Amino acid sequence: MEFKPAFGLGNRHIQTLFPSLFKPKLNIEFDIERFELNDGDFVDCYWVDKNRYSNIVVILHGLGGSYKSHYIQGLMKKLSQNGFSSVVMHLRGCSGEENRLPRAYHSGDTQDIYQFINSLHNRYKNTQIYGVGFSLGANIMLKLVANYDVKLTSIIAISPPVNLIECANYIDKGFSKFYQYMMIKALKPLLKNKYKRHNIEQLTGVNYNQVDKIRTFWDFDEAYTAPIHGFNSAKDYYSKSSSNQYLKKIKIPTLIIHSLDDPIAPSIPSKDEISNFIKLEIYPKGGHVGFISGTLFKPIYWLEDRVVKYFKHL
Repeated sequence: MEFKPAFGLGNRHIQTLFPSLFKPKLNIEFDIERFELNDGDFVDCYWVDKNRYSNIVVILHGLGGSYKSHYIQGLMKKLSQNGFSSVVMHLRGCSGEENRLPRAYHSGDTQDIYQFINSLHNRYKNTQIYGVGFSLGANIMLKLVANYDVKLTSIIAISPPVNLIECANYIDKGFSKFYQYMMIKALKPLLKNKYKRHNIEQLTGVNYNQVDKIRTFWDFDEAYTAPIHGFNSAKDYYSKSSSNQYLKKIKIPTLIIHSLDDPIAPSIPSKDEISNFIKLEIYPKGGHVGFISGTLFKPIYWLEDRVVKYFKHL
């Protein structure tokens, strides 16, 4: 099932931005589950077709994503049409309600999804459970199955930033700075809210007034992500959380979908880095979580069909 970009939508930035701008919003009814974590925090999990099918797909969104994201809604609708229940586990603080603790989430944060999937196995004894991750969530999903026995049938990782140092450097160049600017702009108010509720300055050594000076992911992760989550520095965080170093350990069927023109996550795993359980689908075009085929006026969101086809033909 090869991907070919829609005529007129071949540019990598158009592939990346088009769905956010033009993909119609879907009217989806969710069952909402608040899942309590072992450390006293929570994550909100939004279900479609809960308890309806014997196959469950657990989905992790990207940075700043949620149940509202076009790629989440599109995939969940497609899964529903093809006999899969699905649930998006929001990373901490991403469902619209701030989480309880000073910490948030990060690119290597596997503990929450590990707890949630284990709970699913306890609740749904005779169910096949699959995983899909987008972008940051894809890196988490890969790191999860490499390092834990979570008994997932299979996973798909879409546009994963498998080398976080390379990604943080790349997104600070050229037009990619636009994506960095927009994401940092969205993160700053969330961080400021943390300062209002918790003693973040004592925990990180960074005072409230310095938040406005943050410009890059290196800045943000050095100031907040690394110290609040127990890393020595942003470089230490990136080095330990990048999934490329763990891919050899994966022992379940895994599909990695990536494009050579990704403007956000340019790192492509090499064949030397992966185990025999991993299938790489690397396309010349597709942007970042884009992969729009069809035509300009009748776009097809190819990823949705690819995910369903892969899981159905295992």
